[in-house]
Amino acid sequence: MVTESTLAAWTGPSSDTEQEKQDRTERMIREAIAAHPAFRDCSLSIYAKGSYANNTNVRADSDVDIAVECTDVEYWEEASPGIHAPGAPYQGIWTPAKLRMELTAALSETFRQNVDSSGSTAIQINSGTARLDADVVPCFSYTYYLPDSEPRRGTKIFTKSGAGIVNYPAQQLERGRTKNVGTSYAFKKAVRILKRVENAMVTARVHQGLPSYFIECLGYNCPDSVFGADTWTEIVRNMLVHIWSELDGNEPDDVARRWVEVNECFYLFHHAQKWKRADGRAFASVAWAHLGYT
Repeated sequence: MVTESTLAAWTGPSSDTEQEKQDRTERMIREAIAAHPAFRDCSLSIYAKGSYANNTNVRADSDVDIAVECTDVEYWEEASPGIHAPGAPYQGIWTPAKLRMELTAALSETFRQNVDSSGSTAIQINSGTARLDADVVPCFSYTYYLPDSEPRRGTKIFTKSGAGIVNYPAQQLERGRTKNVGTSYAFKKAVRILKRVENAMVTARVHQGLPSYFIECLGYNCPDSVFGADTWTEIVRNMLVHIWSELDGNEPDDVARRWVEVNECFYLFHHAQKWKRADGRAFASVAWAHLGYT
């Protein structure tokens, strides 16, 4: 069985060296964009998102996700027709294709042959000795108007094919911090354990890889009481039991019982999602055996 001391060691974030590489990578991306003439009259918000920003990253999942948000353009939708009076359509130059093209050009000036823009969404920067791999995501400001509450502010990403993807990175950051405080700072440590367990299982070829964010969401849907046990062994056992038992069967009709993403803006399981309830149960089952629990 994996020992308590090993689990305790797995609670930590990436090393100081990894953090320095992350900071250097982000700084170089910012400098490359700032130096690009085409962006002089464009308002951009540049920030890290994902596991690095949320401090749930582990070394094996070390890509830095950087959003480059064009705030000159706002896309919007509404939950109920007529609750928001739309403004005039945007007439400027910053289309999704234009933003992606100029961002690729800006990054190529600094990172040269290490820039790969062949993907459908992110522009990848391959790592060097002093920096990490990075996924740079061009996106636009986005607002979702709700009838009885404040609008949701997020970002809208466009794939090369034109499909739109809505993200809520600020909400993910806020909800993750709240969960962490509510569990006496055990939530993020426990998520790092689960991510390292998943990486170890993939290395041992006993389990197929799952997205790092999905693992984080599985941990997020465990009740705060699970994180109150006295040892990491107990906490991890309780998390795996909860994931296994609660994901049995079909998605519940009662929306209050449905699991959510960390941002709490999307349900974790739906027809368009790339993971299923069975994936969560399979992870819990294989992890239980891999950790040597009985």
